[in-house]
Amino acid sequence: MLAKPRGYCAGVDRAVQTVEEALKLYGAPVYVRKQIVHNKHVVSTLEARGAIFVEENFEVPEGSTVVFSAHGVAPEVHDQARERNLKAIDATCPLVTKVHHEAKRFAAEDYDILLIGHEGHEEVIGTAGEAPEHIQLVDGPDDVENVVVRDPAKVVWLSQTTLSVDETMETVARLKTRLPLLQSPPSDDICYATSNRQHVIKEIAPECDVVIVVGSTNSSNSVRLVEVALGAGARAGHLVDYASEIQDEWLTGATTVGVSSGASVPDELVMEVLAHLAERGFGEVTEFTTAEERLTFSLPQELRRDMKAAGKAS
Repeated sequence: MLAKPRGYCAGVDRAVQTVEEALKLYGAPVYVRKQIVHNKHVVSTLEARGAIFVEENFEVPEGSTVVFSAHGVAPEVHDQARERNLKAIDATCPLVTKVHHEAKRFAAEDYDILLIGHEGHEEVIGTAGEAPEHIQLVDGPDDVENVVVRDPAKVVWLSQTTLSVDETMETVARLKTRLPLLQSPPSDDICYATSNRQHVIKEIAPECDVVIVVGSTNSSNSVRLVEVALGAGARAGHLVDYASEIQDEWLTGATTVGVSSGASVPDELVMEVLAHLAERGFGEVTEFTTAEERLTFSLPQELRRDMKAAGKAS
Protein backbone atom coordinates (compact mmCIF):
# COMPACT_ATOMS: atom_id res chain seq x y z
CA MET A 1 0.00 0.00 0.00
CA LEU A 2 1.61 3.21 -1.20
CA ALA A 3 0.65 6.35 0.70
CA LYS A 4 -0.26 9.57 -1.06
CA PRO A 5 0.49 12.37 -0.26
CA ARG A 6 4.11 11.49 0.44
CA GLY A 7 7.52 13.02 -0.24
CA TYR A 8 8.35 16.59 -1.17
CA CYS A 9 6.21 19.37 0.23
CA ALA A 10 6.10 22.86 -1.27
CA GLY A 11 8.60 24.28 1.23
CA VAL A 12 11.18 21.57 0.57
CA ASP A 13 10.72 21.83 -3.19
CA ARG A 14 11.33 25.58 -2.97
CA ALA A 15 14.41 25.19 -0.75
CA VAL A 16 16.09 22.57 -2.93
CA GLN A 17 15.27 24.53 -6.08
CA THR A 18 16.75 27.64 -4.43
CA VAL A 19 20.15 25.95 -4.07
CA GLU A 20 19.98 24.50 -7.60
CA GLU A 21 19.13 27.88 -9.14
CA ALA A 22 21.76 29.67 -7.04
CA LEU A 23 24.42 27.26 -8.32
CA LYS A 24 23.33 27.91 -11.92
CA LEU A 25 23.22 31.67 -11.44
CA TYR A 26 26.27 32.38 -9.29
CA GLY A 27 28.34 29.28 -10.02
CA ALA A 28 29.93 26.95 -7.48
CA PRO A 29 30.54 27.07 -4.68
CA VAL A 30 27.33 28.21 -3.02
CA TYR A 31 27.43 27.87 0.74
CA VAL A 32 24.43 26.54 2.66
CA ARG A 33 24.05 27.05 6.40
CA LYS A 34 22.95 23.73 7.94
CA GLN A 35 21.35 20.99 5.80
CA ILE A 36 19.03 22.71 3.33
CA VAL A 37 16.46 20.03 4.21
CA HIS A 38 16.88 17.03 6.48
CA ASN A 39 17.62 14.38 3.88
CA LYS A 40 20.93 12.61 3.35
CA HIS A 41 20.40 11.97 -0.39
CA VAL A 42 19.36 15.55 -1.19
CA VAL A 43 22.38 16.96 0.65
CA SER A 44 24.89 14.62 -1.05
CA THR A 45 23.34 15.34 -4.48
CA LEU A 46 23.67 19.10 -3.98
CA GLU A 47 27.22 18.69 -2.65
CA ALA A 48 28.12 16.90 -5.87
CA ARG A 49 26.86 19.94 -7.81
CA GLY A 50 28.98 22.38 -5.83
CA ALA A 51 27.06 23.26 -2.68
CA ILE A 52 29.16 23.47 0.47
CA PHE A 53 27.26 22.83 3.71
CA VAL A 54 28.46 24.62 6.84
CA GLU A 55 27.19 24.84 10.39
CA GLU A 56 27.62 28.58 10.93
CA ASN A 57 28.14 31.79 8.98
CA PHE A 58 31.74 32.27 10.18
CA GLU A 59 32.71 29.25 8.03
CA VAL A 60 31.59 31.09 4.88
CA PRO A 61 34.29 33.26 3.21
CA GLU A 62 33.49 36.96 3.42
CA GLY A 63 31.50 38.26 0.46
CA SER A 64 30.28 34.79 -0.58
CA THR A 65 26.73 33.61 -1.19
CA VAL A 66 25.00 31.72 1.62
CA VAL A 67 21.59 30.05 1.57
CA PHE A 68 19.67 29.66 4.82
CA SER A 69 17.87 26.32 5.19
CA ALA A 70 14.15 25.63 5.00
CA HIS A 71 13.96 25.35 8.80
CA GLY A 72 14.41 29.08 9.44
CA VAL A 73 17.00 31.06 11.38
CA ALA A 74 17.04 33.46 14.31
CA PRO A 75 17.47 37.20 13.59
CA GLU A 76 21.06 37.08 14.86
CA VAL A 77 21.97 34.79 11.93
CA HIS A 78 20.89 37.50 9.48
CA ASP A 79 22.96 40.01 11.50
CA GLN A 80 26.04 37.76 11.31
CA ALA A 81 25.64 37.47 7.54
CA ARG A 82 25.56 41.26 7.16
CA GLU A 83 28.66 41.62 9.34
CA ARG A 84 30.55 39.24 7.03
CA ASN A 85 29.19 40.93 3.90
CA LEU A 86 27.55 37.68 2.81
CA LYS A 87 24.96 37.56 0.07
CA ALA A 88 22.20 35.82 2.04
CA ILE A 89 19.34 33.98 0.34
CA ASP A 90 16.67 32.94 2.81
CA ALA A 91 15.07 29.62 1.83
CA THR A 92 13.00 29.39 5.02
CA CYS A 93 9.69 27.65 4.34
CA PRO A 94 6.92 30.30 4.27
CA LEU A 95 4.93 28.19 6.75
CA VAL A 96 7.84 28.43 9.20
CA THR A 97 8.09 32.17 8.52
CA LYS A 98 4.40 32.40 9.51
CA VAL A 99 5.25 30.95 12.95
CA HIS A 100 8.13 33.46 13.27
CA HIS A 101 5.69 36.31 12.58
CA GLU A 102 3.27 34.95 15.18
CA ALA A 103 6.09 34.77 17.74
CA LYS A 104 7.11 38.37 17.06
CA ARG A 105 3.52 39.62 17.25
CA PHE A 106 2.67 37.90 20.53
CA ALA A 107 6.00 38.94 22.04
CA ALA A 108 5.29 42.56 21.07
CA GLU A 109 1.99 42.23 22.94
CA ASP A 110 3.95 40.90 25.97
CA TYR A 111 2.53 37.36 25.93
CA ASP A 112 4.27 34.34 27.37
CA ILE A 113 4.70 32.00 24.38
CA LEU A 114 4.77 28.24 24.87
CA LEU A 115 6.55 26.77 21.85
CA ILE A 116 5.73 23.08 21.47
CA GLY A 117 8.64 21.35 19.76
CA HIS A 118 11.76 19.23 20.04
CA GLU A 119 14.72 20.68 21.90
CA GLY A 120 17.70 21.35 19.63
CA HIS A 121 15.74 21.15 16.36
CA GLU A 122 16.85 23.90 13.97
CA GLU A 123 13.31 25.15 13.45
CA VAL A 124 12.76 25.53 17.20
CA ILE A 125 16.09 27.37 17.61
CA GLY A 126 15.14 29.77 14.80
CA THR A 127 11.64 30.49 16.12
CA ALA A 128 12.78 30.89 19.73
CA GLY A 129 15.45 33.32 18.54
CA GLU A 130 12.74 35.78 17.48
CA ALA A 131 11.81 36.51 21.11
CA PRO A 132 13.92 34.45 23.51
CA GLU A 133 12.76 36.38 26.59
CA HIS A 134 9.11 35.51 25.86
CA ILE A 135 9.40 31.94 24.56
CA GLN A 136 9.74 28.73 26.54
CA LEU A 137 9.97 25.31 24.93
CA VAL A 138 7.47 22.57 25.78
CA ASP A 139 8.97 19.31 24.55
CA GLY A 140 5.92 17.02 24.52
CA PRO A 141 3.15 16.24 27.02
CA ASP A 142 5.50 15.20 29.83
CA ASP A 143 7.18 18.62 29.78
CA VAL A 144 3.95 20.46 30.65
CA GLU A 145 4.53 20.26 34.40
CA ASN A 146 7.71 22.37 33.99
CA VAL A 147 5.88 25.35 32.47
CA VAL A 148 5.97 28.60 34.44
CA VAL A 149 4.19 31.74 33.19
CA ARG A 150 3.90 35.31 34.46
CA ASP A 151 0.20 35.84 33.79
CA PRO A 152 -2.08 32.80 33.14
CA ALA A 153 -4.46 35.11 31.27
CA LYS A 154 -1.80 36.13 28.76
CA VAL A 155 -0.37 32.91 27.34
CA VAL A 156 -0.39 31.50 23.80
CA TRP A 157 0.94 28.27 22.33
CA LEU A 158 2.76 27.91 19.01
CA SER A 159 4.38 24.80 17.54
CA GLN A 160 7.11 23.43 15.37
CA THR A 161 5.61 22.68 11.94
CA THR A 162 6.70 19.02 11.71
CA LEU A 163 5.29 17.48 14.89
CA SER A 164 2.89 14.62 15.46
CA VAL A 165 -0.57 16.16 15.26
CA ASP A 166 -1.96 13.83 17.94
CA GLU A 167 0.93 14.33 20.37
CA THR A 168 0.74 18.10 19.93
CA MET A 169 -2.99 18.10 20.67
CA GLU A 170 -2.31 15.97 23.77
CA THR A 171 0.30 18.52 24.88
CA VAL A 172 -2.16 21.38 24.31
CA ALA A 173 -4.89 19.54 26.24
CA ARG A 174 -2.55 19.08 29.20
CA LEU A 175 -1.50 22.72 29.04
CA LYS A 176 -5.13 23.82 29.07
CA THR A 177 -5.83 21.84 32.24
CA ARG A 178 -3.13 23.96 33.91
CA LEU A 179 -3.81 27.16 31.95
CA PRO A 180 -7.52 27.32 31.03
CA LEU A 181 -7.10 30.73 29.35
CA LEU A 182 -4.32 29.48 27.04
CA GLN A 183 -4.77 30.95 23.57
CA SER A 184 -4.20 29.08 20.30
CA PRO A 185 -2.32 30.36 17.24
CA PRO A 186 -4.48 32.22 14.68
CA SER A 187 -4.10 29.25 12.33
CA ASP A 188 -2.64 25.76 12.67
CA ASP A 189 1.16 25.81 12.97
CA ILE A 190 1.67 22.14 12.02
CA CYS A 191 2.03 22.35 8.27
CA TYR A 192 -0.44 20.87 5.79
CA ALA A 193 2.15 18.40 4.46
CA THR A 194 2.98 16.99 7.90
CA SER A 195 -0.73 16.61 8.70
CA ASN A 196 -1.55 15.04 5.32
CA ARG A 197 1.26 12.49 5.48
CA GLN A 198 0.29 11.48 9.00
CA HIS A 199 -3.38 11.19 8.03
CA VAL A 200 -2.80 8.79 5.13
CA ILE A 201 -0.38 6.64 7.14
CA LYS A 202 -3.04 6.33 9.86
CA GLU A 203 -5.50 5.11 7.24
CA ILE A 204 -3.28 2.35 5.84
CA ALA A 205 -1.34 1.31 8.97
CA PRO A 206 -4.02 -1.05 10.39
CA GLU A 207 -3.85 -3.10 7.16
CA CYS A 208 -0.04 -3.37 7.19
CA ASP A 209 2.24 -6.00 8.67
CA VAL A 210 5.12 -3.58 8.26
CA VAL A 211 5.37 0.08 7.28
CA ILE A 212 8.53 1.40 5.62
CA VAL A 213 9.03 5.15 5.71
CA VAL A 214 11.72 6.61 3.47
CA GLY A 215 13.48 9.45 5.25
CA SER A 216 16.51 10.44 7.30
CA THR A 217 16.87 9.99 11.06
CA ASN A 218 17.27 13.76 11.60
CA SER A 219 14.02 14.48 9.74
CA SER A 220 11.42 15.20 12.41
CA ASN A 221 8.42 14.63 10.15
CA SER A 222 9.85 11.32 8.84
CA VAL A 223 10.50 9.99 12.35
CA ARG A 224 6.95 11.02 13.33
CA LEU A 225 5.52 9.01 10.40
CA VAL A 226 6.96 5.78 11.81
CA GLU A 227 5.59 6.63 15.27
CA VAL A 228 2.15 7.42 13.83
CA ALA A 229 2.11 4.17 11.83
CA LEU A 230 2.87 2.11 14.94
CA GLY A 231 0.32 4.05 16.98
CA ALA A 232 -2.33 3.44 14.33
CA GLY A 233 -1.91 -0.32 14.27
CA ALA A 234 0.99 -1.28 12.01
CA ARG A 235 2.69 -4.38 13.39
CA ALA A 236 6.15 -2.96 12.67
CA GLY A 237 7.63 0.24 11.27
CA HIS A 238 11.07 1.17 9.94
CA LEU A 239 12.80 4.32 8.69
CA VAL A 240 15.29 3.95 5.82
CA ASP A 241 17.25 6.38 3.67
CA TYR A 242 17.66 3.88 0.83
CA ALA A 243 16.08 0.62 -0.37
CA SER A 244 19.35 -1.18 0.34
CA GLU A 245 18.77 -0.67 4.09
CA ILE A 246 15.62 -2.81 4.08
CA GLN A 247 16.31 -6.07 5.90
CA ASP A 248 14.73 -9.23 4.50
CA GLU A 249 13.70 -10.40 7.98
CA TRP A 250 11.40 -7.37 8.25
CA LEU A 251 9.34 -8.93 5.45
CA THR A 252 9.28 -12.49 6.78
CA GLY A 253 5.66 -13.57 7.19
CA ALA A 254 4.33 -10.24 5.94
CA THR A 255 1.54 -10.08 3.37
CA THR A 256 1.01 -6.30 3.22
CA VAL A 257 3.68 -3.61 3.34
CA GLY A 258 2.91 0.09 3.68
CA VAL A 259 5.27 2.61 2.06
CA SER A 260 5.47 6.37 2.58
CA SER A 261 8.14 9.05 2.71
CA GLY A 262 8.90 12.20 4.64
CA ALA A 263 8.37 15.68 3.28
CA SER A 264 12.05 16.10 2.32
CA VAL A 265 12.35 12.88 0.29
CA PRO A 266 12.55 12.80 -3.54
CA ASP A 267 10.15 10.26 -5.02
CA GLU A 268 12.93 8.44 -6.90
CA LEU A 269 13.96 6.93 -3.55
CA VAL A 270 10.42 5.63 -2.99
CA MET A 271 10.40 4.08 -6.47
CA GLU A 272 13.64 2.27 -5.61
CA VAL A 273 11.98 0.90 -2.47
CA LEU A 274 9.01 -0.33 -4.53
CA ALA A 275 11.38 -2.04 -6.98
CA HIS A 276 13.24 -3.65 -4.07
CA LEU A 277 9.97 -4.93 -2.59
CA ALA A 278 8.76 -6.20 -5.99
CA GLU A 279 11.89 -8.36 -6.24
CA ARG A 280 10.85 -9.92 -2.92
CA GLY A 281 7.31 -10.78 -3.92
CA PHE A 282 5.51 -7.51 -3.17
CA GLY A 283 4.84 -6.53 -6.77
CA GLU A 284 1.20 -5.49 -6.53
CA VAL A 285 0.99 -1.80 -5.58
CA THR A 286 -2.17 -0.01 -4.47
CA GLU A 287 -1.82 3.75 -4.09
CA PHE A 288 -4.02 5.03 -1.29
CA THR A 289 -4.81 8.75 -1.63
CA THR A 290 -6.38 10.94 1.06
CA ALA A 291 -5.59 14.42 -0.30
CA GLU A 292 -4.34 16.23 -3.39
CA GLU A 293 -1.59 18.80 -2.80
CA ARG A 294 -1.30 21.68 -5.23
CA LEU A 295 0.42 24.34 -3.12
CA THR A 296 3.59 25.90 -4.53
CA PHE A 297 5.81 28.70 -3.23
CA SER A 298 7.77 31.18 -5.33
CA LEU A 299 11.55 31.29 -4.94
CA PRO A 300 13.08 33.72 -2.41
CA GLN A 301 12.83 37.32 -3.59
CA GLU A 302 16.62 37.88 -3.38
CA LEU A 303 17.15 35.06 -5.86
CA ARG A 304 14.25 36.04 -8.15
CA ARG A 305 15.61 39.58 -8.34
CA ASP A 306 19.05 38.37 -9.44
CA MET A 307 17.57 35.85 -11.89
CA LYS A 308 15.52 38.61 -13.44
CA ALA A 309 18.56 40.89 -13.71
CA ALA A 310 20.42 38.07 -15.44
CA GLY A 311 17.51 37.54 -17.83
CA LYS A 312 16.78 34.07 -16.45
CA ALA A 313 13.32 34.73 -15.11
CA SER A 314 10.33 36.78 -16.09
